[in-house]
Amino acid sequence: METPLRTWAGNLTYHAARVHRPRTVAEVQDVVARSERVKALGSRHCFNDIADTTADHVLLDDLDTGVEVADAADDGTGVLWVPAGMRYGELVRELAASRRALHNLASLPHITVAGATATGTHGSGNRNGSLSTSVAGLELVRSDGELVVLGTGDADLPGAVVHLGALGVVTRVALRFQPTFDVRNTVYVGMTWDRLFADLDAVADSAYSVSVFTDWRAVTSVWVKSRPEDPAVPEDFFGARAATGPTHMLPDTPVENLTEQLGVPGEWHERLPHFRADFTPSKGEELQSEWFVPRRHGRAACEALRGLADRVAPLLQVSELRTVAADELWLSPASGGDVMALHFTWVPDQAAVTAVLPEIEAALRPFGARPHWGKLFTTDAAELAALYPRMAEFRELVRRFDPRGAFRNDYLDRTVAAFG
Repeated sequence: METPLRTWAGNLTYHAARVHRPRTVAEVQDVVARSERVKALGSRHCFNDIADTTADHVLLDDLDTGVEVADAADDGTGVLWVPAGMRYGELVRELAASRRALHNLASLPHITVAGATATGTHGSGNRNGSLSTSVAGLELVRSDGELVVLGTGDADLPGAVVHLGALGVVTRVALRFQPTFDVRNTVYVGMTWDRLFADLDAVADSAYSVSVFTDWRAVTSVWVKSRPEDPAVPEDFFGARAATGPTHMLPDTPVENLTEQLGVPGEWHERLPHFRADFTPSKGEELQSEWFVPRRHGRAACEALRGLADRVAPLLQVSELRTVAADELWLSPASGGDVMALHFTWVPDQAAVTAVLPEIEAALRPFGARPHWGKLFTTDAAELAALYPRMAEFRELVRRFDPRGAFRNDYLDRTVAAFG
């Protein structure tokens, strides 16, 4: 009997009775059509039961599809199809070899393309949308076993990109690419809360990608990732000084798994992630939560969280503040407006972390905070429907793609409630 699969963090053991590793799309179709309940499973870098099922898990690592360029323009932009189970760390090497790039990357390159885009996962940058905004098409298997291809001309695509696994098993994802570019990462230390709040927009606007790290008692570091053609990186950054050596976001932690810092330019895929693709950043000894607030409420939301510092800090490894540009994807946390993302990396104490979540959610509720779909939160379907104006349309889309509820699970019943 196969050892039960667990999340990357080890905080959840999946309940699937069977695990399938199809090699062809036809095999995926057969499994889905025959299964009473079925879910795709990727890198398992999620912290809740979004991908859980009681019957069949489908792992796509062995699917015999490759990267395929569908369109390439003279200016270096285009669209390519990517196997759903491919991890970003693998994809970026193929893109870099042909002098191509994605517009942004998450802090970890170890996650799958399908899983990241299905949950609205993101990097940072005022003008950079989430990873989901790169999606130009989806190929997925519906619950009747039919293979469906959605492209940019399909009215369903904006609703289907951030799909939470509710519509089908995605087999390929079409992504927009652009010409390669270089990035340099300069880390600053010594910024005060007063200065950050006084210049919050200017800090976020200062570079291609900016991350502010904090324990909610102090600002611990600011990572400023700029392109070489941007203005020169200053020695004094809003009262903070440039670090003189590689700096981890966690105190007293080895830095060898980090991408290069100290303002040394490098290719986009070697600088935008915080962690190197050839290193595992941790052993999963953490939990994660994240909430997104409209950017105009960023300062007020941070002040509310600072009020919880004594409650949060003992459970916290680090928090990260980032910005994400608006999009029109129905269930994207950035749908309808620019947002600030408030990320929490917790110690691996599920009970204690779960207990503090409602306090954080209550503090952020006045700002219309939306939780990250793949991380820990307690917000229910009724509140989520109020936060997402197109949730009713998404529910209709779910019932149309999966009328028999094959992709339904406890998570979707709590959050989307497409079947009542």
